[in-house]
Amino acid sequence: MIRTLVALALVALISGGAYLALGPSSDTSAGSDGPAPQEGAALVEVILPEALSGQAQIGQRVFEAACAQCHGQNGAGRDGSGPPLVHRIYEPSHHGDAAFNLAVANGVRSHHWPYGNMPPVAGLTNADVAAIVRYIRDLQQANGIF
Repeated sequence: MIRTLVALALVALISGGAYLALGPSSDTSAGSDGPAPQEGAALVEVILPEALSGQAQIGQRVFEAACAQCHGQNGAGRDGSGPPLVHRIYEPSHHGDAAFNLAVANGVRSHHWPYGNMPPVAGLTNADVAAIVRYIRDLQQANGIF
């Protein structure tokens, strides 16, 4: 029971934090300063590191196959699909590696951000998720996030 409550709390933190950091999707009504992002467009600009660690290289391949469809190329997010993972809200001190494991295993219920529910991601091993997290952490570090 306690384990379930901890898992739900972590999922709520991920969801709520993403909403607070990103806010609702852009409004194109009168008074906006520019055009709304195009559906599927990257939500943040990601600076790539000069080199990725070996584990991060594996994580990049797994991320591209299993995560990029929603979270965008290099974790930059995709308008209308999913939040950027290369963002301060996902830094290790706010969302530890275990939060990524829980999101992959259990999915994330949408209740504060505009991208819909994240379903569990079938077929990924703990080693796959560890490699993905290493890749995201390398990207975050290259972008000054931790």
